[in-house]
Amino acid sequence: MERQLRNILLMLLSSACCFCSSPADDKQKSKGNEQTVPEQPNIVLIMADDLGYNDLGCYGNTTINTPNIDALASAGLRLTNYHSNGVVCSPTRAALLTGLYPQEAGVEGVVTAKSHRDVGMDLDHYTLAEFLKDAGYATAIFGKWHLGYQAKYGPLAQGFDHFKGFVSGNIDYVSHIDQEGYEDWWQGNELQPEAGYLTELVTDHGIDFIKSHQDSSFFLYLPHGAPHYPYQGPSDEAERTIGGDFEVGGKREDKEVAYKEMVESLDKNVGRIVQMLEEEKLLDNTLIIFCSDNGATPKVGSNNPYRGHKSQVYEGGHRVPAVFYWKGKLNQSVSDQLVMSMDLFPTIANLVKEEPVVTDNYSGISIADLLLNKQGELVNNARTVFWRFKNQKAATKEPWKVVITPSSSELFNLVDDPSETINLKDSFPEIFVDLNESLENWESSLTEELISQ
Repeated sequence: MERQLRNILLMLLSSACCFCSSPADDKQKSKGNEQTVPEQPNIVLIMADDLGYNDLGCYGNTTINTPNIDALASAGLRLTNYHSNGVVCSPTRAALLTGLYPQEAGVEGVVTAKSHRDVGMDLDHYTLAEFLKDAGYATAIFGKWHLGYQAKYGPLAQGFDHFKGFVSGNIDYVSHIDQEGYEDWWQGNELQPEAGYLTELVTDHGIDFIKSHQDSSFFLYLPHGAPHYPYQGPSDEAERTIGGDFEVGGKREDKEVAYKEMVESLDKNVGRIVQMLEEEKLLDNTLIIFCSDNGATPKVGSNNPYRGHKSQVYEGGHRVPAVFYWKGKLNQSVSDQLVMSMDLFPTIANLVKEEPVVTDNYSGISIADLLLNKQGELVNNARTVFWRFKNQKAATKEPWKVVITPSSSELFNLVDDPSETINLKDSFPEIFVDLNESLENWESSLTEELISQ
């Protein structure tokens, strides 16, 4: 009942918004360092899959060339303390689309192709796509869904007008076969094969959507498959066949080289999107967000300088790249403010409505003031946030972080020890007890039936 009331309130709020504007309203206004924005900005949200914190040049990588994403970071806002809500794929996607913790959205683990083909994210949760559609936006997703295999849980049932892509966790980049040997390329609710290298294909559809919606406000969500395995570069051939035998991770022995090719292809295609927005003179009124869904897997990606990797609740599992770019609206800056995937929904809602959102509707918070460089104290780093996956859990209230696993209970000071190497549990027992109690209270508040791996 509480969740239904939350959804009703959100729908009423969005339908009550007024979007009448004059040319003067659409111009950038400034007062000192504070800025206001034109109504109904276009939103382009690009999410990489399994991209590590240190996998981009703007985050310190010296071996992978990412000039296009680096350029967005150089001219926009680069976050050094951005975290995915999940340490694997599906939970982060649920948090991003609902503004809730994954557990509140009912998705704590991977919605696997093998064991979860009949379940999906509950339709009762009001999504970012539904909010923007109610606000008059055209909405589209091209790429990875991973929140339900059946059409009744698919993108078209969750607020998107258009969908071309795949519903599983990963597919062959050329044949588009999933990890269980099923064909997995959809147009709307119908299986419809389409030729093309995955990263380029996702971008092609994004560009077509921009071309056909340049006269209306739009939300373009591009959740890429890259650089998630199978590790296949743009020049590689298909490896998977329907019902056939294949190596899930790909047959290339030089997987690190393939990974580099995949990230560089992703960067090239981000550049194609930016170029199209520029050609159509849409950059002035388009917010571009680039992020990753969780940390990199071991061996091929880099989460340096952070400990851990995908599927772990140490920093390397969830501290990931995030860049915000909006030409003429965002000052070039780097921020260490704590930001989560679940913050994107309330932030976008705030920007669209140009007024504070009802915070009780979300577990995330709006970072619109951070984006627009408005004066005033931000509360991001004062809050306590949580992660849980399988038998691991963690809580952060900066500078402290508690990590609980079956074999250990640890307390870290992330300011002094960002790599989580020194366990301070015995040195600061009261802090450990307080933060662990917050974690337990959060767990006890969860009531959703969970999809877990």
